[in-house]
Amino acid sequence: MSVEVIAIGGYEEVGKNMTAVKIGDDVVIFDMGIHLDRIHIHEDTDIARMHSLDLIERGVIPDDTLMKEVDGKVRAIVFTHGHLDHIGAVAKLAHRYEAPIIATPYTLGLIERTIKQEKKFTVTNQLQVLNAGEKCQISPDITLEFVGTTHSIPQTVTAALHTSEGIIVYANDFKFDNHQVLSPPPDYKRFRELGRKGVLALIVDTTNACVKEESKTHSEKIARILLKDVLEKPLRQKEGIIVTTFSSHIERIQAICKIANESKRKILLLGRSMERYCSMAEKLGILDLPKSASVYGSPKAVNRALARADENREKYLMVTTGHQGEPDALLPRIANGKTQFTVKPGDNVIFSSSVIPNPMNMANRNLLERRLKSSGARIFTNIHVSGHAGPEDQRDFLRMLNPTHILPSHGTLSMLSAYTELAEEEGYKLGKDIHILRNGQAQVFNGGA
Repeated sequence: MSVEVIAIGGYEEVGKNMTAVKIGDDVVIFDMGIHLDRIHIHEDTDIARMHSLDLIERGVIPDDTLMKEVDGKVRAIVFTHGHLDHIGAVAKLAHRYEAPIIATPYTLGLIERTIKQEKKFTVTNQLQVLNAGEKCQISPDITLEFVGTTHSIPQTVTAALHTSEGIIVYANDFKFDNHQVLSPPPDYKRFRELGRKGVLALIVDTTNACVKEESKTHSEKIARILLKDVLEKPLRQKEGIIVTTFSSHIERIQAICKIANESKRKILLLGRSMERYCSMAEKLGILDLPKSASVYGSPKAVNRALARADENREKYLMVTTGHQGEPDALLPRIANGKTQFTVKPGDNVIFSSSVIPNPMNMANRNLLERRLKSSGARIFTNIHVSGHAGPEDQRDFLRMLNPTHILPSHGTLSMLSAYTELAEEEGYKLGKDIHILRNGQAQVFNGGA
């Protein structure tokens, strides 16, 4: 029986992830993501009214039309976590396949909300919960297992397909963090057990493979310390405070709220995506917001909250989206004077995020910082740790799983190449057992070889 890995999206860029794995006549799809860099797509963008073909043409979502040529039955659509570059296209693509959507409760909640908001397509796929540490039978020859891991969003898992030809591991995305508050450490024991059972192929995130200056990705514990240190003085002063971070980073939002709650300031979590991610996390008992925190998502509610903060800036700490400088996101709109809050000299703006390294983001972020500085704001940048595995985490992962074949994914060619160099240091060889694919290409393994 042959095993085929089909690269649909995410093998030429960071985003629009989608991979199909064909075992015999059965197919399992992993991820249906969007490319956040295209047409100013970001966490608050609403693509519900846009058509899938238009989004494919613009490079926003994966071009899955190649699946028409795949001779097999899609048995499951699997999601390992809830970031938009992994789930953002589900409402545009999932209806094409008669297969259940499988994810952890938090990820499935976000997917369900995305489907309900969709205006172009009707998605009727069964939604099936699978928790970390659990398995489900997808077909007579395929069992899906979720192995607990850590990332920058709750309930992230690594997926393992158990087949007669060996185990196929899908690891997009992960980091090895032993000190998160909302998530337990990765299940290292289970990863080692999978390695002993026999991993045929590892499909793996390469986003941080070339970040040599940070060989092991720092824990969220470091981010908590940085935030506490930076906020300590501003929380005692009268100037305004804005913290901007990923609205999906519930672990970080929990840390910000805990620190701010120790002061007398009220916490305003602002933005449509902030409401989406936080309300779902709170509903499932993942996020524990203090009584001093309020979440506002609609434009009118956000503007009213900003007006209150503008009148009494010493009484509030605002948490917003827009850290990449996306023109129509909340923080850039504040900086441009398009909201009820006016940045004044001495106000503090803390970027609890890094700049995603592409020309558009870098230009937008540079413009945002210059506008904030021209208003007299104090800016604290990179109060952040990454959610992606660094080179030494990747090396540890390889040694745990000992895969026969490796397929680097979720990255540009430079990222895939950097991962290849690392894997070659571990004894693998490009063209023999390391396979670099581009979007639309496939790799076949015959008889477990």
